Amino acid sequence: MTYSRELSAALKKAKARVGDRVKAAGHEGILMPSPELVKDSTHIVLKLDTGYNLGIKFEPKTQIVKLAGRKDAKPGKKPKLTPQSEGKIALLATGGTIASKVDYSTGGVSAALTSEDLIGIVPELGDIAHIDMKTLGEWMSEDLDHENWITIAKECEKRLKKDDGIVITHGTDTMHYTSAILSFMLHTPGKPVVLTGAQRSTDRGSADSAMNLITSAYTALGDIAEVGICMHAQPDDSYSFFIRGTKVRKMHSTMRNAFRPINDYPLAKVFPDGRIEPISVRPYRERGKTETKIVFDNAVELLKVYPGADPKLLTNAVNSGAKGIVIEGTGMGHVPTKARKPWVPVIKDIVSSGVPVVVETQCLYGPVNPRVYSNLRLLYQDAGAIPAADMLPETTYVKLGWVLAQEKKLPKIRDMMLTNYAGEINDRIEPDMFLY
Repeated sequence: MTYSRELSAALKKAKARVGDRVKAAGHEGILMPSPELVKDSTHIVLKLDTGYNLGIKFEPKTQIVKLAGRKDAKPGKKPKLTPQSEGKIALLATGGTIASKVDYSTGGVSAALTSEDLIGIVPELGDIAHIDMKTLGEWMSEDLDHENWITIAKECEKRLKKDDGIVITHGTDTMHYTSAILSFMLHTPGKPVVLTGAQRSTDRGSADSAMNLITSAYTALGDIAEVGICMHAQPDDSYSFFIRGTKVRKMHSTMRNAFRPINDYPLAKVFPDGRIEPISVRPYRERGKTETKIVFDNAVELLKVYPGADPKLLTNAVNSGAKGIVIEGTGMGHVPTKARKPWVPVIKDIVSSGVPVVVETQCLYGPVNPRVYSNLRLLYQDAGAIPAADMLPETTYVKLGWVLAQEKKLPKIRDMMLTNYAGEINDRIEPDMFLY
């Protein structure tokens, strides 16, 4: 333990250990382990009956009373894996809080690494389909890179040949990057590939993992053969949205309905009882033959325009080996043009050297328009930047990496970036798509 000497002595006097039920400073709960990264902590953490954790600062007057000893978990019977449904789902675990379980002896959370673990947490899954679970990694999503994406895509490629659908459990912070690149790598999946996660861990009263898993499983057995994200559509447990993988973004850091469609409608509403109600008016891919192209060139930089930004950001990127640049421009896709530090001449030189520069809008909603203002015409017609239409920054970034792995000639790169491969470009954006 990493408790301070005084706190350790108080716990010893109370004969309290991790997992015991204790009372301190007027609060009752299960004594949790001391935070690993805090040395000589002067706080204790209690798991309250609500499922939330409470930190209490220990002071000399703080009374700690042991109320009950820890109840060590006893191994139970393995859950039955033979479902009522004949469907078979490959569940690929990559990390995140969704595939976690509570250790009731300590109140802590650990990974659920097997199908038995998972169905023990969400027994309803066993009635939906046979779950064949494989753990690809226990990755925090902010630590993922293109090599992880390729690992996931190759496993999906194998599973699409034998399973009815795929569910990928994933950390939420960069899930939309992964859904976008899988949309290109698995550009004709032929079956649903559903990414899902959890905003709240399974030890909290407001946990969203169970419903996300259930609605994702139903989606994976459905007819919408798209790569997409299935998560809560509302703060309550009414239904989930299944959203196209190239048109979805995490728009809130904590809310359960954080993932929203951008410049698009959701593909469908998915209810916990298995009902699927299509929403998208655009054609979506149906079950059929699978075609994949699992390639990626990581030499792409994603840069953001801001007032006074120095164009050295661009030259430094190229000098560091960037083979392509994506710029988050302002408004309809602007960069500093007649400013004290103009970007357009630098972009023109970079494009002339054979390095593609793609510009999209940091507004997120709405398209880049290369013709409205004279500054825009200078950027896209004179300097040769590629407008990103209505693609998201994350989608544009991963698409350019996917394109560069296949093509080196600038005219062809331009054509491919402006080609709609996975629903990433909408010819028409309806007004009610804004904050759907």
